[in-house]
Amino acid sequence: MIPVPFDPEIAPVLDALAADPQPALSREALPAMRDGAASLFPSAEAVIGDRPIDAEDRVIPGPAGAPDLEVTILTPRGHDASRPALPVLYNIHGGGMIVGHRSWETGRLVQLVEELGVIAVNVEYRLAPENPYPAGVEDCYAGLVWLAEHAAELGADPARIVVMGGSAGGGFSAAVALLARDRGGPALAGQLLLCPMIDNTNTTVSSHQYAGIGTWTRETNLLAWECVLGEELAFSDRAPAYAAPTRATDLSGLPHAYIEVGAAEPFRDEDVEYASRIWAVGGDAELHVWSGGFHGFDMYAPDSELTRAALAARFSWLRRVLGL
Repeated sequence: MIPVPFDPEIAPVLDALAADPQPALSREALPAMRDGAASLFPSAEAVIGDRPIDAEDRVIPGPAGAPDLEVTILTPRGHDASRPALPVLYNIHGGGMIVGHRSWETGRLVQLVEELGVIAVNVEYRLAPENPYPAGVEDCYAGLVWLAEHAAELGADPARIVVMGGSAGGGFSAAVALLARDRGGPALAGQLLLCPMIDNTNTTVSSHQYAGIGTWTRETNLLAWECVLGEELAFSDRAPAYAAPTRATDLSGLPHAYIEVGAAEPFRDEDVEYASRIWAVGGDAELHVWSGGFHGFDMYAPDSELTRAALAARFSWLRRVLGL
């Protein structure tokens, strides 16, 4: 299939990546790729620099019978429980549910905290295949429950929590929103889904268009779903909805969704369909499909005009949903 072309301004990023190819992602390569993941990106303090933001790492309880979770909390400097409560963004990092570390997205969150004056909580979760479904999503949900229960301690408003993430983090965010609805859990103000990974079947046109090209290829996506769900359910329409939210039969009663995706990436069609299904049951969703955007373009090309437009749209939605 002929792929949608990449935006000319950001296409050179892909050329540079192609000029210095990395080993193909495989089960065997996963441990090496994860080694030192936490040190690949600067510490929260280094990212913050002289910005008026405080960072704190905490260990919080995980799901019942599971290990504790690590979180990083970013707060406007000097804010505490004695001041008016602030909205809070609960972030789940990307990496296909098989690689990644929360430090990868500190820059994105620092920008949001500085721009909007909110609190951000960045959670770590267990990775597949060593910890297949439901480990990762249950970790993420446990962190959300902890946040809601400890909101007053953090100076956060439990009525203004947005769950957010990119790629796998977007998929987990959609799944956490489903879990919160179905379990009578925290009432979310919104779900910010950035190029979310939500369809395990890999049957859409866009999933075929980006075989072997781009920052997240069809081949890597197939590997990730097999690691998460195992061979029997990896690409099956019988997969659990809390693993692959596209499998959910009921998308009613969900918090307002912001869904963003590039037109030139594998997740385009599944994300557009998810927004359409929310609208079909009378739900609230805002959909942005950025022309020529490849997967994660805002992280790879932060100074591009495409990224500036995408960030402006995200900030606008957050201000509206959170009443800022």
